[in-house]
Amino acid sequence: MNTIAAPHTEQPVVLTISGFDPSGGAGTIADIKTFIHFGCRPVAAITSLTFQNSHGVFGATHENAASLRAQILPIVEEFRPAAVKTGMLPTAEIVLAVAQLIREEHLLAPVIDPVLRSSSGFTLMEEDAAALLLRELMPLARVITPNIWEAEQLAGLRIENEEGMRDAASSLRDMGARAVLIKGGHLPGQKSEEPQQAIDILNDGGQVTSFRGEWIDTQGLRGTGCILSSAMAACLARGMDLEAAVRLAKQFVSETLRNASTLGQARGYAGT
Repeated sequence: MNTIAAPHTEQPVVLTISGFDPSGGAGTIADIKTFIHFGCRPVAAITSLTFQNSHGVFGATHENAASLRAQILPIVEEFRPAAVKTGMLPTAEIVLAVAQLIREEHLLAPVIDPVLRSSSGFTLMEEDAAALLLRELMPLARVITPNIWEAEQLAGLRIENEEGMRDAASSLRDMGARAVLIKGGHLPGQKSEEPQQAIDILNDGGQVTSFRGEWIDTQGLRGTGCILSSAMAACLARGMDLEAAVRLAKQFVSETLRNASTLGQARGYAGT
């Protein structure tokens, strides 16, 4: 893989608050590998220990607010993260703890990847936690990065085309988000296009940007949403603006997909 590096030579610290995937395909390990690729120093706090491999998620045991605070406070006492990324936040207790820590410790506005379920259909966020994410955490974020299904659940809208993506992004902004990136790799009807494209929509403060790229169907790669959001966080930590961070992160995910191994049965999409 060609090395993609963001500007600046200093090594900023980036914090991931996410679930742990022991197989390394997604979650904290995927975030850490991405931060390192972009020349950042990773630090991490675990929200949940999941039981999974490349075929699916089989269960999880979750941290509580006290244990999460005990992980994060020593980190931010020693380091001032240049960016924060959140992934799996399984319970209402965890969501409230993250929001409280961001306020108390004056952490930079995070990149929020709203992980609601696994690609195999396992629920990774409780319903009341999702409601609290919208109310308590989303207004604190620099950007929230739902895929099509997640955007439908959070915005309460059916997305059937690019216009629906734009409407959902606008709706989430009306609900308090500063910026929304809706990842369109699973957009209905895309398979009929020639050539097929992955379309992502960024609404940043009301300014809408469409990102179009090659749709890549691959075997053996999970965690593309984790990789994209952590790459965005790393690029923001390196001083890039949000639009440039999205472009570089998408390029990295596309190259990762092209170079994916054939291990496992998951399907990955650029922009997902």
